[in-house]
Amino acid sequence: MAAIIYVEQAIRQHPRVRQALKRLNPKQVIECEHYGEIFNPKGQNFRQQKLQPALILAEKQGRKVLPTPEGFGIGGQQNYYFSHMLNCVYDCRYCFLQGMYPSAHWVWFVNYEAFIEELTQTIVQQTQPSYFFSGYDCDSLAFDSQTRFIDTFLPFFAQYPQALLELRTKSTHIRSLLKHAALPNCVVAFSLTPAVIAEQVEHKTPSVAKRIHAMQQLAHQGWQIGVRLDPLIYASNFTQLYQQLIDEIMHAIPSQSIHSISVGPLRFPTKMYQRLVDLYPQDRLLAHPLHKRDQVMSYQAEREQQMVDWVQTYLRQYVDDQLIFQCTPW
Repeated sequence: MAAIIYVEQAIRQHPRVRQALKRLNPKQVIECEHYGEIFNPKGQNFRQQKLQPALILAEKQGRKVLPTPEGFGIGGQQNYYFSHMLNCVYDCRYCFLQGMYPSAHWVWFVNYEAFIEELTQTIVQQTQPSYFFSGYDCDSLAFDSQTRFIDTFLPFFAQYPQALLELRTKSTHIRSLLKHAALPNCVVAFSLTPAVIAEQVEHKTPSVAKRIHAMQQLAHQGWQIGVRLDPLIYASNFTQLYQQLIDEIMHAIPSQSIHSISVGPLRFPTKMYQRLVDLYPQDRLLAHPLHKRDQVMSYQAEREQQMVDWVQTYLRQYVDDQLIFQCTPW
């Protein structure tokens, strides 16, 4: 947990801030005028900060509900994301967040009521179902014991059955979900790679076996489960590894509990990729030859398509084709 917590002066007495400081009991609390003073300066040592990030409590200004990138979704036509946090407690080497922000510190936006107001406006303006993704700039559940995100936003979405909430996560912190009745318009979506790959590139995350067990517990209580095979990572025994992973998931989760499965290739915007290479020049994942296509770094087009096609074909023996989606946000 963060030993140092920065707090914007304007929200120092906010009830959510006061409760968080009491729970977390940090060694040091430092006030700032705006979180950007700590989070945005260039030239910060991301790798060093990642070893012991600070937590920044802030008030989200400007737009809070944004359209997802094109190619990101699970079947809806109206897709949005909202982020109550920036950055992740985990350290996955392929994560685009490491190439997006100059800082590894965690930012927690405490003004949930402002998020809810904008979510309400967005939902009521739509004439068809809308999809909302909460795990785009952070992990939806990993920090929930402190943020109490679930306890606030599940009751809100329960009021709007026409709005689907996706909670994307690698976390096994599901206690907050298990104490709630399963919400029909909520999907708990777990990101997964084969165990041997996860051990090498998904640092600080729960094991794949523990994630599958958490999925199983949630499914048993009636929650809809999303399976996110994203990104697909190449290995010489790719088909063997992914066959084993898919078999393990499908034998653990009843097919009626599967809401959707998305498959996404490994891709980085060019500038983001270069930042990752600069951060981790010796990393095995980034050392694998990637190729530039339309301002994106990825596997060769033929290999990428073979990987996606094989996984989708293998999945069809377990689920209907309409539950399988390809995610290519860039």
